[in-house]
Amino acid sequence: DALPIYYIEKHCPSAVVPVELQKLARGSLVGGGRQRPPQTPLRLLVDADNCLHRLYGGFYTDWVSGGQWNHMLGYLAALARACFQGNIELCVLFNGALEKGRLHEWAKRQGNERQTAQQIVSHLQNKGTPPPKVWFLPPVCMAHCIRLALLRFHIKVAQSIEDHHQEVIAFCRENGFHGLIAYDSDYALCNIPYYFSAHALKLSRNGKSLTTSQYLMHEVAKQLDLNPNRFPIFAALLGNHILPDEDLAAFHWSLLGPEHPLASLKVRAHQLVLPPCDVVIKAVADYVRNIQDTTDLNAIAKDVFHHSQSRTDDKVTRFKRAVGYYSSSNKPLPYQPPPYLARTNQFGVPVGVPHFVPPQMLNIPQTSIHGKIVAHHGGALGHSLYPYNPSEPANLMDATGGKYVPDQNNYSNIPNEGKHTPLYERASPINPAQSGSPNHVDSTYFPTSSTSSSSDNDDGNGGAPNHVSGNKPSWGKKGKQLKNQSSGKKAGDQTKTEGSSASVNKTVDPKGNKSSNVQIPCLLSMPTRNHMDITTPPLPPVAPEVLRVAEHRHKKGLMYPYIYHVLTKGEIKIQVAIEDEINKDLPPAALLYRPVRQYVYGVLFSLAENRKKTERLAFRKNRLPPEYYPVIIKEWAAYKGKSPQTPELVEALAFREWTCPNLKKLWLGKAVEDKNRRMRAFLACMRSEEH
Repeated sequence: DALPIYYIEKHCPSAVVPVELQKLARGSLVGGGRQRPPQTPLRLLVDADNCLHRLYGGFYTDWVSGGQWNHMLGYLAALARACFQGNIELCVLFNGALEKGRLHEWAKRQGNERQTAQQIVSHLQNKGTPPPKVWFLPPVCMAHCIRLALLRFHIKVAQSIEDHHQEVIAFCRENGFHGLIAYDSDYALCNIPYYFSAHALKLSRNGKSLTTSQYLMHEVAKQLDLNPNRFPIFAALLGNHILPDEDLAAFHWSLLGPEHPLASLKVRAHQLVLPPCDVVIKAVADYVRNIQDTTDLNAIAKDVFHHSQSRTDDKVTRFKRAVGYYSSSNKPLPYQPPPYLARTNQFGVPVGVPHFVPPQMLNIPQTSIHGKIVAHHGGALGHSLYPYNPSEPANLMDATGGKYVPDQNNYSNIPNEGKHTPLYERASPINPAQSGSPNHVDSTYFPTSSTSSSSDNDDGNGGAPNHVSGNKPSWGKKGKQLKNQSSGKKAGDQTKTEGSSASVNKTVDPKGNKSSNVQIPCLLSMPTRNHMDITTPPLPPVAPEVLRVAEHRHKKGLMYPYIYHVLTKGEIKIQVAIEDEINKDLPPAALLYRPVRQYVYGVLFSLAENRKKTERLAFRKNRLPPEYYPVIIKEWAAYKGKSPQTPELVEALAFREWTCPNLKKLWLGKAVEDKNRRMRAFLACMRSEEH
């Protein structure tokens, strides 16, 4: 995953600087002069995906039993008060994207979280004490509860809609935020003004001090001896959701060479083994540093995949897409960064920045990128934020044979009045110029499922495809025909099985000696990257007014993300819950609440009213009622006996007792009877209407 944060914290200690956010907001220690009250607040964007435990209030013991609403409210109230008094403006961006392109990552994460859930249950039963905080597993609805609480305290919230990471970066850059609070490797190599650690975010007991750590990427570049302009290629060759580790395994091993102490572990038990992450990062940095022409991606890809035994063209294409993905987030900011207050190194970035002094962002020269970032009017997220064209990779370097040309910034020309201006104020305007409008992007650029496989290890034992499990609805004749097609007869409707992979938990000292602590996990026991998608019937049309309202509420964080996913994609991802899999008295939570979801699906697609209209039309024309196509929703989940790599097909149901009004009337109706219908629909979904 690009450049892991733990690698920065472990191997680049000079790049991790403790900061107090109130001091940054007050503009202290800037230019060595007197303090001056800032004209604008310090505006920070928080990626809630990495920060749930901190927004909840920390690793408190009650999270294992579902969490405490009042405790969370108390902490968020103190956080909001501290930010208001400290001249800090927060905006929290939640992950509301389905992200089919990252499904293999999600499936692997769900498998790990399911194991953690069983460890928690076992610990509670055997020890009778709270589990260790390293096993922290947020309750399924924690993100939703935190979002509601933040709205209560007037902290701005938003929600991504297509690609969470790209939208976080675009939202931060285009809305004039001064920094990002997150903990994700995908942000580490992006050109953002400030990158703060979400895991280190702490509010003092008296509620007056908000501290965290800042990652100085110019220090990381110095440690790796790598020009920041080469970060997109560096990130693409480390492995990511577009070009996974398995496809790069042969390349990574070739960088180490046959004389490397770990070379004997290349093939173990006829399965693919990946080199340790720390070793790979250093080797790839050395390789990228020595690339002669970084604009010739075809030549780079040819050299990288010359060990590949199959699907080379596909890997080259995805390599270019990965470079384009990281290049788009590495573009220069839409405003000119201020001059640095410290001397610069050979990369044109400051060195020796003291604690609590906000160092500036990486000043990466202009890159030529085909495509543009979509601007958002009124601060709202666009419908689809992919600010790059994968078919036309970016030219990452200046056209001078791949040599780095530093910016011609004059760091000494700082106006006298600017020396006492808070650094973040000079870093970015609050309302940068906006242009363009939200656009849709061709879906062919972003496949809905991963097609990668570890084909370089032809002798490896790949994981077997997962088949559809669980209760399948009865579809009638057309449904049976569809079921046969989705079970594997259409090769294009499902992805190829990918090989297993593992990392060697082994370290090598600078002298090349192997450490005594060697652990190579069994590859057969590890979650694989493969997943199998299934074709379902087309979704019924939804009224444009309903889609507009759904998109607006989704972007503003006013609606649970499942609603938009069902209406637009026809599928959802269900998170792992902390439940005892040994207990046979209760079914898994995903199955227990499935009937409720089935009725919700029926309400969302106005199933009852549409069928009633069809029957009336057939009766008027003296015809037999038509055979209904089922409305099928794909549910991705992981529980006992169910692999997360395969979706379950769930049919939408209509109420038998009454005909529920269409969704447009339920959502937009303002009459008293419309309010009563909304309540009745809710009670009917919960099977509580009669009580």
